[in-house]
Amino acid sequence: MNIRSADIPAPVPAPVPSPTDHRSDRWSCEVLDLDAYLARIGYEGLREPTLAVLRDLQRAHTTGIPFENVHAVLGRDLPLDLPSVEARLVRDRRGGYCFEHVLLFAAALERLGFNVTGMIGRVSLGAPKVLPATHGLLAVTARDDDREWLCDVGFGAGPLGPIELADGAHVAYDGWRHRLERRPGAHGIDQWWLYQTAPGPSGPDEDPERVPTPWIDRHTFTLTAQYPIDYVVGSHFVGTNARSPFVRRLFAQRMTPAAHHSLDDLKLVTTLPDGSSTTEEIAAEALDATLRAVFGIALTEEELGGIAARREAADA
Repeated sequence: MNIRSADIPAPVPAPVPSPTDHRSDRWSCEVLDLDAYLARIGYEGLREPTLAVLRDLQRAHTTGIPFENVHAVLGRDLPLDLPSVEARLVRDRRGGYCFEHVLLFAAALERLGFNVTGMIGRVSLGAPKVLPATHGLLAVTARDDDREWLCDVGFGAGPLGPIELADGAHVAYDGWRHRLERRPGAHGIDQWWLYQTAPGPSGPDEDPERVPTPWIDRHTFTLTAQYPIDYVVGSHFVGTNARSPFVRRLFAQRMTPAAHHSLDDLKLVTTLPDGSSTTEEIAAEALDATLRAVFGIALTEEELGGIAARREAADA
């Protein structure tokens, strides 16, 4: 039987996911204000899905948007749809925790043509027990490179660029070192471990008397794909559960090539790439100035009052 082309129904285009359609494995890139996002992180380079651009974007995002949990401490809603995240981190020039960072970065990468897959990890930092899977990460491929790259933009402490997803991969961005290790896991699913350390001797020209800081396991993850809805679930636990540290006290972090700044309530720790650090107790009345000067975070009087009330309740 002859079938004329006119008799063949035209294909129905796939529906474009709405900004709140968390059933999609896409990242709502079509609603992202890309110009505003790139201005927020100070990126003025090429807009193409290449490895060089990926490196520059991760560096700009990691150093341009701080880590903070103000909304969680104050008990505010933290919707994880892209317009809400964009409003907080881009338009309001605030920071966020890992799921907010990762969702925003994934949307920007997808908009530029990168292939992006979400993953979830378990923060360890040397803990002897299994902790909940509450850390968002991304696996990314570029148009001009066949390798897959780990992009960890939401931890608050780097790395400043992507790491190849390969056993033993090692990077040293501006002296900040990270490496990956793959181990056999349950049911044949490999576990990946990300380690971080301060620089130490790595060659014959370096000082042999200098003792390197041991590697610290930061988090573990698998390559099982995760979707926006998985981040919504993880974010709900992190931002609302009484066992989550993020609802009990203020955290803020800012990563720069020269130093990593970390605020835990009123304790400010500044760490340099060589592993040296200084610790300072911030007076309660100096919190606002410290957040503005060190972290680029400007809170309202109401927010500062709410954080102070939380502290007083915890100390009572």
